Amino acid sequence: MATERHSNSLVVKTDFYKKLLSESTDLIFHMTISKDGTFFFPFLSKSVITHFNLTSEEISSDAFAVLKSKIVAEDLRGFLQSIDESKKDLKTWAHEFRATVSNKGILWFKGIANVEYTEDNTINFYGKVTEVTEYKRQELKLKLSEERFQFALEASSEGIWDYNIKEDKIFFCSQSMKILGFKEEDTFHAIDIWENRIHPLDKEKYLSDVQLHIDNVTTNYENSKRILTKSGDYKWILTRGKIIERDSNNNPIRVMGTHTDISSQKEKEDEIIKSLEVIGEQNNRLLNFAYIVSHNLRSHAGNIEMLLNIMEDEKDEASLKETNLHLRSSSLALTETIEHLKELVEIQTELNHKSEKLNLNAYITKTLAVLGTEISKNKVVIQNSISNEETITFNAVFLESILFNLTSNAIKYSREGVIPVISYTILTEESRKTLVIKDNGLGVNLKSNGDKQIGIYKTLHNNHDCRDIALFITQNKIKAMGGSIEVESIVGEGTVFKIHFNDEV
Repeated sequence: MATERHSNSLVVKTDFYKKLLSESTDLIFHMTISKDGTFFFPFLSKSVITHFNLTSEEISSDAFAVLKSKIVAEDLRGFLQSIDESKKDLKTWAHEFRATVSNKGILWFKGIANVEYTEDNTINFYGKVTEVTEYKRQELKLKLSEERFQFALEASSEGIWDYNIKEDKIFFCSQSMKILGFKEEDTFHAIDIWENRIHPLDKEKYLSDVQLHIDNVTTNYENSKRILTKSGDYKWILTRGKIIERDSNNNPIRVMGTHTDISSQKEKEDEIIKSLEVIGEQNNRLLNFAYIVSHNLRSHAGNIEMLLNIMEDEKDEASLKETNLHLRSSSLALTETIEHLKELVEIQTELNHKSEKLNLNAYITKTLAVLGTEISKNKVVIQNSISNEETITFNAVFLESILFNLTSNAIKYSREGVIPVISYTILTEESRKTLVIKDNGLGVNLKSNGDKQIGIYKTLHNNHDCRDIALFITQNKIKAMGGSIEVESIVGEGTVFKIHFNDEV
């Protein structure tokens, strides 16, 4: 009797729980899969039946047919695969899927169930289904938003960083890592790893700009600096940032910002600056060229006009003959000036001047041979310390002209009563070769005649036969080959010309 009462009690309890679960608003189910693979629903709560509008025939028939009719076709395969995997390992089943619901259309659901075996090898799934349509919509919106944000970052070449000051950790998004040539993945680093890559010459300005923002002097932080990449090269990076969280003492806790690669922009800026420098230099050349034209040609034209006026009033044959000689001399000087101007135009308009490897000592020897008579006449002492193997890359015609002009000037402007000494040496300055031509001649007051750079058509000596235009031409030839020339001089001691070749050692 006791056993019978106990059995009746279990039946009552079972019916009670079934009634209780059946009335629950949760979508509760019990699904079995027999040994032969047949699906069946021993129990479905009223909420399941109502929610999916199931008929009595559907409830009592093969459950697989019900699942197939309700679950969206694209999701059915994944649903059955998840059931099969849980069945094999007897692990908790959890899966999201879409199903068609009458009057509501297609909705998202998430199913969770415990999996058990019975003695007759029937597999039981005890669980519930929850509608998650709104959650999936929000998840999709978030995913789309993240994808759009990532696309915008990639399109704008900007990387995101987020610095947690308390933890001394900085987050870099994949785009930031890509800019510096590292693996494209989101990562965390200590802040000093980034700061140690800042170019030494840019670090002080960077720290200053950051401090200004920390002190609330600036509303946000912005700084351009060079950062060392993985390949060992530097890139110009524009960093913008803003403190988004401070503690009660106004100390920063968290800073966020962006990285932008501005290397190409910097290169363009450098090109513009160089172009402006070239334009400025060309304008200076043009002004000096105009000065030469107006000064020399006007001077020659004035002399010729004056001589012609004298000839008109002169009656003496001897005086006319002498005036005619002066006229011829002025005419030759005018012709020479025109030739010099023509040479200047050719130098400045020729874009590419032929250059080749030249033996420097051979050209100096050739110059000294051409000026041999003047050297002997003035008892000039030549000191040449340049080796026979020394070479430079330069234009051959230009080199001959430069050596001739500077050497002849050194002879011409020697001091009276002092044996002229001219020396030639080669130096290496800043990885470039520099030819030094030194004399002990008259020298020049550079304070009144300009700085170390040779002033275009500036009178360096008071001698009436000073060939200033020759020095101007010399300077232009050197500049045309990418070099430069400077002068150091002391009155009564001598002059030093330094020709810096565009020829890296």
